[in-house]
This record gives sequence, C-alpha cells and structure tokens, in this order.
Amino acid sequence: MNREYQKWFSHRLGQEMELLVFGHSGTPLLVFPSSMGSFFEYEDRGMVGALSQQLDGGNLMLYCVNSVDAQSWYNKRLHPADRVRHHAQYQDYILNEVLPFIRQRSGATRVAVTGCSFGGYHATSFALRHPDTVSHCVSMSGAYDIKQFLDGYYDDNCYFHNPVDFLPNCSDAWYLDQYRKDVRWVFGAGEHDICLEANRSISNIFDAKNIPHWFDFWGLGAVHDWPLWQLMARKYFG
Repeated sequence: MNREYQKWFSHRLGQEMELLVFGHSGTPLLVFPSSMGSFFEYEDRGMVGALSQQLDGGNLMLYCVNSVDAQSWYNKRLHPADRVRHHAQYQDYILNEVLPFIRQRSGATRVAVTGCSFGGYHATSFALRHPDTVSHCVSMSGAYDIKQFLDGYYDDNCYFHNPVDFLPNCSDAWYLDQYRKDVRWVFGAGEHDICLEANRSISNIFDAKNIPHWFDFWGLGAVHDWPLWQLMARKYFG
C-alpha cells in the first residue's frame, strides 16, 4: 500500500502541520481525527487496515490530517472567543491548504470528508460551511454541539461553527440546494453509543430542512469505540 508523509508550515496556523496519505488512486477521502487526535490515529486504530482492500485496489485514497483541538476547543487558557477563532483558522487551513493539495493529487474538485467522534463534528461542520467542496460527509458517532467548550460565552462566530444552531435557521438557497442535491450525508451511531442522541438530533434537523441523508443505527450492543468505526468504514467506503 502506498503511504506518504507530508509536512509544511501553515502561515494560517503559524505552525508546521503534518498529514498522511494512503493509497494511489480513487475517491479522495479527507479524514479528521477524533478529539485532540493526531494524523496517524486512523492508521494506529486499525481504520487504514479496515480499508486496505479499497486502498490497494485503487478505489480510495485517504488524506489523514492533524487536529488543533488542544489549541482551540480544549485550550482552557484561551478565552472562548479565541478558541473559536483558532478553530476557524484551522478550517481555513483545511480549505485553502489541504484541499488544494488533495485536488492537485487527485484531480477531483470535490472531496469526501469523514471523522469518528469529535472528528464527525469537524467533517460535518466543514461540509455544512463549504458544501461546494464536498461530495460526501460520513460522520461516525459524531458530536455536533460545541457549546460545551464555550463556558457560557457565545457570539456569531460560535453560532456559525455550531451546526445544531445555525442549520435550523438556514434559509440561504445556495447552501440548502447544495445540501440537498450535491452532498451525500451519512450519520452512523451505535445502540449504546454516547453520541447516539446527538446523531438522532442532527438527523431530525436534516429532516426538518428536507435534506436527504442516511441515519444509520447500529444495534447488537454497538458502542462508541474503534471496533464499531472499523465496521462502519468497511460498510460506507467498501
């Protein structure tokens, strides 16, 4: 299997950022790590192995990026307004640095995005804010409400990075048309998943906005952990 390590200095974030590429051709899939996770998490947790057949067969390429969660959402030393601003800079890095890199490698104008747990938030938030760049959004046991990181603070920047708040009020036809026609949405969660209700809730929001999507409920005692997400990855990307 082709495996590549990439690193460059991001002026948007003021630091070096690393990522891993797996595969040699196929659909480009941008992978966000879970809470405070690293670019090598997907490999270490068996997710790359779970998709080895698709990767070796040239049907899929993974682009596994690093997170800055420890510097943004989880950084209690920062004022909540600065936490959100740092997250916005991270999305700017993804949009204006990582996506051009993926497009140059793949030739694709749109990419699929995915993430497990808090990575599901990153994938969903990015797809909702930039639907013209995304073909598929697959969230595995995602969480979508960032108010828990704000210590009671809230401003417009918080609002527009919080899907459960801004999506119900969205009336912009440009966004809604793309949500409904151009992006395929998947929200998967397990029977005993700590994020099951969060996924039911966002599915209800999508229903209310008439946005086609797939809420995939996993029974048989499925819990919020990597063995479930390996099964999900094989099902969604196989």
